[in-house]
Amino acid sequence: MVPRSRFTPRKILLIAAVIVAGTTLGMLLELALAHFAEAARISGIAAPAWVGPAKPKEPGSLNQVIDNLRNVIVGLLVALATLFLTVGGVRYILAGGDPGEVEAAKKTLRYAALGYGIAVLAPLLVTILEGIVGA
Repeated sequence: MVPRSRFTPRKILLIAAVIVAGTTLGMLLELALAHFAEAARISGIAAPAWVGPAKPKEPGSLNQVIDNLRNVIVGLLVALATLFLTVGGVRYILAGGDPGEVEAAKKTLRYAALGYGIAVLAPLLVTILEGIVGA
């Protein structure tokens, strides 16, 4: 008797769909934040504090260096959260009904959601902190 493989054609298609969907979600979030900042810059209105500049500027002051660093960190957080989302989705598909694996996959998906939340709120938290400190 030939053992059955864990990777049926249906599971392979589901894994590919999860990877494509996770990557697309991460890229769309990055593009939405960048587009919002660029649209605000072009129209001449001040972008909300939670949106960083569309393109990094030359570091003329310590505040500009901190803003550039914040924008890089937000980009890395979104990329990492996208990776966690993709890995969690694949783990969930491959769990095969095993309660331990399903719980581990759900935990990974929770961490991805937390990562997206922190990435979106990080610039706002920095602005609040600057207001408290008086910078």
